[in-house]
Amino acid sequence: MPDWYTLGVVALVIVAVVVAIVRFRINPVIALGLGAASIGLLTGLGPQETVATMTTGFGEVMADAGLLIAWGVLIGAMLNEMGAITRLVESLMRAFGRRGVAYALGLSLGTYLQTIFVDVMIVIAAPLARRIAPRLGKTGAGVMGTTFAVALEVGIVMVVPGFAAVALAGLLDVPLGFMLLGGLAVAVPTIALTIFLMSLAFRGGFWDPARDEEETVHDDPVGDLEQPPALKGAEEGGYSLDATRTGTVRTAIGGVPRGGGLALATEPQERPLLLLFGPMLSALALIAAQAVLVVLGVEVPAMHFLGDPVIALLLAVVLTGLIGRSAVGTKRIEKSLVKGFQDGGQIFVLTGIGGSLAAVIAQGDLGDILQGYFAATTWAPILIVWVMAAVLHVAVGSVTLSAITAAGIIAPVAASLGLNPLIIALAAGAGALFCVHVTSNTFWLLKTFLGQSVRGALKTVTLSVSLASVIALGMTLILAVLVR
Repeated sequence: MPDWYTLGVVALVIVAVVVAIVRFRINPVIALGLGAASIGLLTGLGPQETVATMTTGFGEVMADAGLLIAWGVLIGAMLNEMGAITRLVESLMRAFGRRGVAYALGLSLGTYLQTIFVDVMIVIAAPLARRIAPRLGKTGAGVMGTTFAVALEVGIVMVVPGFAAVALAGLLDVPLGFMLLGGLAVAVPTIALTIFLMSLAFRGGFWDPARDEEETVHDDPVGDLEQPPALKGAEEGGYSLDATRTGTVRTAIGGVPRGGGLALATEPQERPLLLLFGPMLSALALIAAQAVLVVLGVEVPAMHFLGDPVIALLLAVVLTGLIGRSAVGTKRIEKSLVKGFQDGGQIFVLTGIGGSLAAVIAQGDLGDILQGYFAATTWAPILIVWVMAAVLHVAVGSVTLSAITAAGIIAPVAASLGLNPLIIALAAGAGALFCVHVTSNTFWLLKTFLGQSVRGALKTVTLSVSLASVIALGMTLILAVLVR
């Protein structure tokens, strides 16, 4: 088939998928499935081969990423049940003080706390951010809003165990240990530099509390926080936030009393914070250590097993469960595991359908066509993947969906471009961060829970994360010079 026909079919199908999601509210999984099937049929694969290719692509990605996403979801659900996140935020405030807490909190949210769903994390930790904000001065609400938005969004697409980062690694056949190290190399400076630059801008007059905040940020960890309309969107997206527990108190989001106060219940026991996070941190350390050993060419047989992401995270699930049973009881831990599987279902299917799209494209001749266009310079494929993911995100409003779709389109030619697939994965993640705006449920959750006006949220969410997207692109380009 002519090049123009193949490119035109793929472009029209992707536009149709975006319109279906945005205009007609069709679930992204269904829209992407229809898109993959349409590309297969219209590019000459035929009905049987199209179905077989979609099924194979789904299975291959889930074989790489399915268990890892499941283990991450379960660890996050149990940590949430034990109130570990709230206690961590309080500890960071005490340890790093007013000047360093934004960076400490941002790097925590963007790295090892990525097992927690973004929406749930906002609900858990936002009341404490409201408590911290007044201590940072007049621009504290802006700094905290930027910290949350940038750290959560950057982490989810770049840092293992963020589920979008795991999905990107699976789509592009990037060893998870390398994705962990490469993601950290890009995400850590991106988060820190973005918080620094936005804080400077806010202190220079870019933040106006009178216009950018809808209400006074109380020095109260739970405050008079009412359930926002945005939570309905979270539930529609597959997240049920009816019983989010925080620290030594239990915040019943779905059961707010009529008077506006929150139901509080004392946790039965409290374990050392390092003990709660120890299994997950140990798993990440094992994965990273094995990746380093591979780079150095050192063979340690035991580490081949223990450092394998599936085994490392499985051990973390088991140990976190044992700690959780002693801390809050078997019944609550088992309930949290059931809840984790429920919340993770849509992520599993979305990740798999991204693999189906990539497989269908790979079976056609689009890969050869793209290779011809991208081979001009080293930077061209990186920039094009970034732009592709950015445009998809502006249209669809989902960081995860745009990153996975862009990676799925480029996956067939990633190996032939002379670039490490890690770089392609990070470029897709960086582009997907661009312009988080009013079509994103995260935008409204951050606006509501941090007490900001729409004007304020456009600064702390849209502008801040877009700045992070550009910085992450720069970091990825630098990493591309070092990683071959």
